[in-house]
Amino acid sequence: MTLTVQAIIDKLCSSVPPISNTVDILMAGQPDTEVRGIAVSFMPTQQVIETAIASGANLLITHEPLSYSHRHDDKLIENDPVYAQKQKLIDDSGIAIFRYHDYCHRKQPDIIMTGLLAALEWESNLTEMLPIAAILELPSMTVTEVAADVKQKLGMPFLRMTGDPTTPCSRVGILVGYRGGASTAVPLMREHNLDLLIVGEGPEWETPEYIRDAAYQSRAKALLTLGHAESEEPGMRALSEELTQQYPDTAVQFIPITPIFHIA
Repeated sequence: MTLTVQAIIDKLCSSVPPISNTVDILMAGQPDTEVRGIAVSFMPTQQVIETAIASGANLLITHEPLSYSHRHDDKLIENDPVYAQKQKLIDDSGIAIFRYHDYCHRKQPDIIMTGLLAALEWESNLTEMLPIAAILELPSMTVTEVAADVKQKLGMPFLRMTGDPTTPCSRVGILVGYRGGASTAVPLMREHNLDLLIVGEGPEWETPEYIRDAAYQSRAKALLTLGHAESEEPGMRALSEELTQQYPDTAVQFIPITPIFHIA
């Protein structure tokens, strides 16, 4: 039986009810294309697309969009030379690119969250899995010690820390991706009596400023900001492993991205 792009998309989206106005779309290619190989990555950068094509994959599954905007704003990329060069690469190759975002996060448990927990080797420390967050009990460590552990396990050159580095912490909350804004993070920290929040990202003037005030008031509160990709890429790696099991006769590879920020 021929394995098509649409068949894989249907399988990916089958575990949750249909989502209206979803951003999960086939961003390039044709749904009836026979799949010869699958590549998975967090972001469809030009480098990732080139790597996927070179590997022989003709379906690339990513978590984020081609067009640098969550809602695929065509006006943003209209007549833009950077996007035009990437689009030419896609058109010339015929590669199909599917964005797996909303259905991915709605899956319970969220594979992006469970992938991060697995990469951190913290599955046994999980006490509660909420729809958009994980609550953990870690052995008592300082924020500096947790940060060092996270960096080592995720292979990160740096992360951002807010609050007193010597703060002892055991009750930890994790919010992946862009869930680090105050409307989500502050109630989570308060209602679950957390010592430490680990987030992907969020506005710098929201949750980090709340933590700054809390620390100034001598409250044992701290924040580690990993970066959006750093918090979600392990989940996409986990997805590639899942696809390898589902499609044993089709080559599946994970393509990591390089860190987008460097310390100058």
